[in-house]
Amino acid sequence: MLLGILALLGCQLLGEAVVLALGLSVPGPVLGLVILLCALLLMRRVSAQLRQPAEGLLSHLSLLFVPAGVGLVVHFDLLAREWWLLLIALVSSSAITLVVTILALRLVNRWQRGGR
Repeated sequence: MLLGILALLGCQLLGEAVVLALGLSVPGPVLGLVILLCALLLMRRVSAQLRQPAEGLLSHLSLLFVPAGVGLVVHFDLLAREWWLLLIALVSSSAITLVVTILALRLVNRWQRGGR
């Protein structure tokens, strides 16, 4: 379990280092997850040492939303002023996600049927 936690933290640290070194505008932990995903795709399996701590973190995922909720309360005046921009962003991003999902589903469906 300790090796799995070290692997997760190592990917996050590597992501942070790459972001700082290259001056990217992507959060370091997000890049760390991409690095972890690439490593898992190359290995083609998830080891038990990594699975156990990852499942433990996922079982408590709701706790990670507490800081976001606190941020909403702290910036409530900003949200009250700019609610219409947030509404536009939410509706448009939902529509874009729906269209991309439909296109991806059609592509996978065509691929499974042999390109017809």
